[in-house]
Amino acid sequence: MSAVFGALRKHALAPSLSEVTFAERGFPARDTADARNLQSIPQHVIVGFEFAMEYGDRPEAVQRLDMIEREFRGFAYEGATMAFTLLDVMPGRRSDRARKFLDGHAAPHLFLAYIGIGFAMSHLPRALWPKVLPDLRQSRWHPTVSWLAVDGYGFDRAYFHTKKWIDEQYVPKPYPWQGAPDYFLRACDQGIGRALWFMHGASVPDVTEAVNAFAPHRRADLWSGVGLAAAYAGSGDADALGDLRKEAGTYLPEVAQGAVFAVKARVEADLVVPHTEIAAQVLCEVTVEEAEALTEEASSSFEADRGSGEVPDYEIWRRRVQAHFR
Repeated sequence: MSAVFGALRKHALAPSLSEVTFAERGFPARDTADARNLQSIPQHVIVGFEFAMEYGDRPEAVQRLDMIEREFRGFAYEGATMAFTLLDVMPGRRSDRARKFLDGHAAPHLFLAYIGIGFAMSHLPRALWPKVLPDLRQSRWHPTVSWLAVDGYGFDRAYFHTKKWIDEQYVPKPYPWQGAPDYFLRACDQGIGRALWFMHGASVPDVTEAVNAFAPHRRADLWSGVGLAAAYAGSGDADALGDLRKEAGTYLPEVAQGAVFAVKARVEADLVVPHTEIAAQVLCEVTVEEAEALTEEASSSFEADRGSGEVPDYEIWRRRVQAHFR
């Protein structure tokens, strides 16, 4: 009977695979191999979502997730985490599926899983947001890196509400995520920057034009998101990534920092692929191992730079990595 209810939930809550295609969303990306690769990523998110909705936390769900090829597996974990988060906060259905998932089998995928929590936030009223973040006491990255949930929220809003969030450059109302309401806006912009890489199919000139259309004070975070997407999501060969490095100009430290965080996420999940190596070399002029070492060094002892506490540890981490490239 639980499988029947799971299947019903899956079909009721999950968008169809066609709904996330670039043509359906009206994105300007041209039909290239890079664009088709990027287009398949939200479809893998839906697949992960459907696995979790239908099979819940039974072994069948994670077995199916781990059958997905390495390049896309992290995105399926995003979708599964989104599903468990929604199930956890449904009225009258309080559970802790997300916590068990992220403390257990999905622990190595935590960076991408936070983004999945952000996707869930996009489908929930803000009144329920205090319930979406599980208490992951076993993770060294929690709650510092939970800002990726806000990043995921910004990505989702930009992807599915493009006119408002991209064309009209909508600025959402601040929200006190981790006690830093003003930083909420910046983390959203980092997710919007990731979305721009998708919407323009990894076309560097078009991505650059899209970023430059935003107000100057938003561009640093947008470029950071572009760098993260370019390094993690793939698409764009070495030449294209070289063009991205040039076009970033004074924002190269932000692009490199985003790329380094992408490398970190793949290393944590043991999902490094050839594109990861290329992105690290071209965008950051480091190896994957050197990028990993940089993130580890920059993540130690935030107390010295914390000050009044108005700047989240996540931003301190970002600034330290950016300083390396400045």
